[in-house]
Amino acid sequence: MENTIYLDVASGRVVIEMRPDLAPGHCAHIAGLVRSGFYDGIVFHRVIDGFMAQTGDPTGTGSGGSGHRLQAEFNAEKHVRGTCSMARTSDPNSADSQFFIMFEPAPSLDNQYTVWGKVVSGMEHVDAIKKGDSRGNGLVRDPDKIIKMQMAADADKAG
Repeated sequence: MENTIYLDVASGRVVIEMRPDLAPGHCAHIAGLVRSGFYDGIVFHRVIDGFMAQTGDPTGTGSGGSGHRLQAEFNAEKHVRGTCSMARTSDPNSADSQFFIMFEPAPSLDNQYTVWGKVVSGMEHVDAIKKGDSRGNGLVRDPDKIIKMQMAADADKAG
């Protein structure tokens, strides 16, 4: 349970299994942010039906983060349904706190973004996240948010 995250959204709980074997630096960073409560209340600011749901920006604009840039840890893991991967700018070493969850496979992203985990249950709750305007690059009006994000080991200890 040490590498398992509970991500609670309005429709229910999404369980993410982190992959420190693929991206140890990213997993450690995300776990630290989760434990600090960083993600609680953050919106899914960019959601594109048939592609992905993006979150992790405290400003809700798509340009914010935690202020800690990470070195890329690109790996051979494929971007398929349920994959959790880091958002970044054109600079490969610009990932911070924003990440996205894939709705469908997107081979064009493979080896270009750091895959750090996979949804192991609750994907129907990811599917239920409010979608954005496809003409507006997926920007969402009145977006859904992360109610709470916690490490499973901590949540299970708390009872």
